[in-house]
Amino acid sequence: MIQMLWSTYLLPAIDILLIAFVFYQVLLLIKGTHSVQVVMGLAVLMGMTLVIRHFLKLPAATWLLENFWSGAVVLLAVVFQPELRTALAHLGSRPLGRLIIPGRLSFVDEIIGAVQEAMQRQMGILLVLEQDVGLRNYAETGTMINGEISKELLMAIFHYRSPLHDGAAIIQNDRLVAVGCLLPLSNDPSLAKILGTRHRAAVGLSEFTDAWVVVVSEETGVLSLARAGRLERELTVEDLRRNLRELYERRAEKNKSSWTPTHA
Repeated sequence: MIQMLWSTYLLPAIDILLIAFVFYQVLLLIKGTHSVQVVMGLAVLMGMTLVIRHFLKLPAATWLLENFWSGAVVLLAVVFQPELRTALAHLGSRPLGRLIIPGRLSFVDEIIGAVQEAMQRQMGILLVLEQDVGLRNYAETGTMINGEISKELLMAIFHYRSPLHDGAAIIQNDRLVAVGCLLPLSNDPSLAKILGTRHRAAVGLSEFTDAWVVVVSEETGVLSLARAGRLERELTVEDLRRNLRELYERRAEKNKSSWTPTHA
């Protein structure tokens, strides 16, 4: 009885829903792009093919259109190359995709690129990398962004003419959550007197949370990293790159090991 219900009703329903979901995602993907016109053109061409083949029965035109559709897969792959690349990248960014395919940590390269240029230009930077302890209360003191991390965006935020450059930018995983955020200042008497507000804010937050805070001095261009209440100064760009990659690779492995499939 159950087998009959599965094969007669449930399996076809799942099949139809799956196809409908795929078509819906494709429509969302091409909405608002030039690909909509391409799809409309293909639909018109398909309609012409059916009319010519089954109603008009024109042999030459039928042969030509049938040969066209035999190579349509290659044509679609070429025409929709940008959309396919975007769709695959989006699939890989989903949680399940990350379990199957490890992330390439491209956002780390964007952070490193911004830090390197800031050091060369002596531009002040204060980047907070959230770990296990949530930083929502600090994020709410600034301007919410919730966007992709890019070197250009970070440089624009911390430009000295930007109204947000004095605050901190909070990064959660591979997303820029908020900018212009206020952080607690450290009262540690062992900190050097020459350290300014950015460095004291970096240490202060690392005293209360497990966040890592990257600082570039506006006066000297020196790179520092605050974690666990300690400030590591005069780091190189390669030091920071290695530390960040090790950090996020450990987090990726931890997330994989904590995920266990549910067995029936």
